[in-house]
Amino acid sequence: MATMATTIDAEYDRATEVKKFDDAKIGVKGLVDSGITTIPRFFVHPSEILSDLKPGSGTQPGPEDIPAIDLSDHRRSTVAENIRRAASSFGFFQVINHGVPLGVLDRTMASIKGFYEQPTETKARVYRREIGTGVSYMSNVDLYHSKAASWRDTIQIRVGPRMVDPEEIPEICRKEVIEWDREIKRLGEVLMGLLCEGLGVDTGRLKDMTCLEGRVIVGHYYPYCPQPDLTVGLAYHTDPGVLTVVQQDHVGGLQVKYGGSWVDVKPIPGALVINVGDLLQIISNEEYKSAEHRVLANPSHEARASIAVFFNPSNRDDQYGPLPELISPEKPALYRPFTLTDFMTRFFKKELDGKSLTNYYKL
Repeated sequence: MATMATTIDAEYDRATEVKKFDDAKIGVKGLVDSGITTIPRFFVHPSEILSDLKPGSGTQPGPEDIPAIDLSDHRRSTVAENIRRAASSFGFFQVINHGVPLGVLDRTMASIKGFYEQPTETKARVYRREIGTGVSYMSNVDLYHSKAASWRDTIQIRVGPRMVDPEEIPEICRKEVIEWDREIKRLGEVLMGLLCEGLGVDTGRLKDMTCLEGRVIVGHYYPYCPQPDLTVGLAYHTDPGVLTVVQQDHVGGLQVKYGGSWVDVKPIPGALVINVGDLLQIISNEEYKSAEHRVLANPSHEARASIAVFFNPSNRDDQYGPLPELISPEKPALYRPFTLTDFMTRFFKKELDGKSLTNYYKL
């Protein structure tokens, strides 16, 4: 039996299978539409990852729920303190009454789902791995260097510091994405101001560092998976940037690591999910924490979708590290300085895998 398994492994050429899938430009949704009942082998994750997905193996439904913070509370100091507490413990929180019209959220979500539900040949026009044009649709940004692929497709749209030519954005979601970006940038400024106040630094400190300017919108699509116990929707990782704002639909599947267990980020109608990125953990000298998170493979016949914007500085060649205001003899700098270009290059050369990026720059 061992000899037979070795022979089968020898005959399996992962690189060829991955390239064949990528060259077909059909994405995971195309595989599902073809009627497959078993997932391709390169989507199957290692046993140590899969064992952590099973019920009772470290996933907890409570009592620790991800905090939901009401931004309409007129006591700004209370809101800032609630955000500080969430960002320094979970690294994740949800916001309600955030000022983004529900109509904008609903229209944008419908338009992203609409993009994925177009014919394969229509989507294939923007299927590419490079984002030189400002728009790219693909399956798995780390497809060629991850241990296993994840069960999702992604469209990326660069919206800052310079907005992509609107004609490059697929027409089905063009108007909605531009409107969503305008609203989320406004919300991002509010959130960064509150995060600054939680650190005891000037409200505009992160804005002055251009942290609102570098923005990429990502629309993830998680279709039904016939074998959700063998793969994931999005492998566990931390986000590299300053701040991420996520709109998830009602299907669920997002989880965050807290206290050694995986906690469900339960969908709240109209809420937005906020998470601290690695860069903010470094800038805050670990006052705020970026948290590992993942998305489970979707066992539902209803597709799951989410939309995220990643906020990053636009000055890529400036030096970044802990804010001088947060360094003292009692708490020296925990990270060495680096350029954003170096930081992001390292992120995109590795697979999604936890907090290896922050560990690299630690003193």
